[in-house]
Amino acid sequence: MLKRRYSNIYFLGIGGIGMSALARYFKSKGVFVGGYDKTPSKLTKQLENEGIMIHYEDLGANVLELVGDKESTLVVLTPAIPQDMKELISLEKEGYIIHKRAKVLGLISEDWKTLAVAGTHGKTTTSTMLAYVLSNSVQRCSAFLGGISANFDSNLVLDENAEWLVVEADEYDRSFHQLKPFSAIITSTEADHLDIYHDEKNMNEAFEEFTQLISSNGKLIAHYKVNVGKNMPRITYGIGEDIHADYQGINLRVVDGFFTMDVITPTRKHGNIQLGLPGTHNAENALAVIALTESIGLKLEEIKPYLQSFKGVKRRFEVIVQKDDIIYIDDYAHHPTAIKKLIESVRMIYSNQSIHIIFQPHLFTRTRDFMKEFAASLKLSDEVVLMPIYPARELPIEGVTSRALADMIGSHVHVLESNEVLEYVKHIKEGVLLTVGAGNIDRLVEQISEILA
Repeated sequence: MLKRRYSNIYFLGIGGIGMSALARYFKSKGVFVGGYDKTPSKLTKQLENEGIMIHYEDLGANVLELVGDKESTLVVLTPAIPQDMKELISLEKEGYIIHKRAKVLGLISEDWKTLAVAGTHGKTTTSTMLAYVLSNSVQRCSAFLGGISANFDSNLVLDENAEWLVVEADEYDRSFHQLKPFSAIITSTEADHLDIYHDEKNMNEAFEEFTQLISSNGKLIAHYKVNVGKNMPRITYGIGEDIHADYQGINLRVVDGFFTMDVITPTRKHGNIQLGLPGTHNAENALAVIALTESIGLKLEEIKPYLQSFKGVKRRFEVIVQKDDIIYIDDYAHHPTAIKKLIESVRMIYSNQSIHIIFQPHLFTRTRDFMKEFAASLKLSDEVVLMPIYPARELPIEGVTSRALADMIGSHVHVLESNEVLEYVKHIKEGVLLTVGAGNIDRLVEQISEILA
C-alpha cells in the first residue's frame, strides 16, 4: 500500500486509459486530483465533469502554482511523457516524489488479492470480462481496466467489500513486474515492444520473471502456446479439437445470434456456452476467464449467464453501425496477430461480405520490426487504407512509412490522410468496414459513423 497519505495527486498524462483509472480511484478517496494531457479527448472531458482539474499545455515552472507542497503531493507519470517536458523537469528539480503509473498501481494492489491479466494482445478484453463475471458472482471484485467497459461504462470498478482486484498487467517497460498477483492469466507472449526488449528472447524472459511473482497459493492460467511458467503448476487453455489443453473450446458456431462453443474442462464437458462477443479470439478469452474463476472456487454454471451478457470494451470489436448493406466495426488491434484474428473473425461472422480496413500503424519501431507480418495480415482483407504512422513517443525512422508498407501489400491499397479517409468512406456502399489502430484513429469514429448512418 502507499506508505504516505497524500492530499494531492498530480498526473502527467492523465488522459491515458490506465492513468485515468488511477485518477478516478484517488478522486473516490477524497484526494485532490489534477493533471496534464497533450490534447483534450472524450475521456479527459469526462474526468473534468467528474471534478478533476486538467490542462493541455506544458506550464513549465508554473506547474508549481497548481500542485500542493512536495510533502503532501504525489506525481504520477506515464511512460509516454518525454523526459524533456518542462513540467516534469520543474517537479524533479523541486524534489517532488514522482512514481510511474505501474509502481502506483502495484502499491495500491497490495490491499487486495490481485488477479492479473498479461499478454501482448487480448489482455484488455480478458481482464474486463473477468471483472464483469466476478462482480456479478458471490466473490465480487474491484478492477483497474485497460479500456472502457461497455457494461460498467468505466475503466474503474470499486467494491469496498471485495477481496479480489482485477488488473491488466502491462508488459511495456516491464511495468507488470511491479505487481504481486495471487493468480494470473497470460494470453500470449508474441514479440512486441522491441524498442524496449530488442528481441523475443528478452521479452520471454520478462514474462518468465512475471510468472515468478505469482503467489505460491495461486495459479498461472496460460494459453497453450505460451511457453513460460513451465516450472510451476499451469492451467492451459485453447480453441481446437486437436490441441492439448486443460480447458478446450470446440465446435465454434453461431446459435440464435450468439457466438457459441462447447467447453471441455478437466472434470466434464459443457455444451452451448454462449458468448456476448463474437470471434475466435474472444472465445479464447472466455476460456481463460472460465479457467481462472474455477481455480478460485466458482463453477462454470454460475458464470455462464455473464459470459453471454458481457458487452465487451470500447474499441475492441465494437460494432458502431449495423445495417443490412454495411457493418462498421472499430478495433484497437495494433499487432499483426491481433489484426489477423480480427479479420478472420469478421470473415467467419460475415462470410459473404467484402472487408475494407482502415489501419493506422502505431509506432515507427513496431512498423519496422513487423513490416512483413503487417502486410500478410492486412492482405486478408479485400481493400486496405493506410493512414500515416502514429508516432506516439517516437521520432521518424528513415524508410519506415505507410507508403513502404503499402508497397509490400501490393494491390487494393491506398495511403490517405485523415480528411481523405472520410472522403473514401463516402464511396463504401456495402460490406464490412473496419477502423483499426492504437493511435488517434478513434477521433474519426464519430464522423465515419455519421457518414455511414
